[in-house]
Amino acid sequence: QVQLVESGGGLVQPGGSLRLSCAASGSIFSINAMGWYRQAPGKQRELVASITRGGNTNYADSVKGRFSISRNGAKNTAYLQMNSLKPDDTAVYYCKATPFGRPDVWGQGTQVTVSS
Repeated sequence: QVQLVESGGGLVQPGGSLRLSCAASGSIFSINAMGWYRQAPGKQRELVASITRGGNTNYADSVKGRFSISRNGAKNTAYLQMNSLKPDDTAVYYCKATPFGRPDVWGQGTQVTVSS
């Protein structure tokens, strides 16, 4: 079993930065990819960025050049560095872990609000 705990959300002004963290516990060696998704009010949940165990990354077009996803050496924590934030980035951000051969695991979500 894998459990995820997200942190780092909050209120930031446009143009500001935030760093989200997603700490995994439990069967961390079973985790292949980790990713960040977001869901704004009235919208579907969408992929923001993902990273495989080997370090391959994928980004939504809307965040390319502004956001950066990474994992620590132990592969049990994923980070999302968000720079040049815009009001459209306001959403609840969710972490997802994809274990090998098992269902995806989701975190509880953390609110990011970009507003002046």
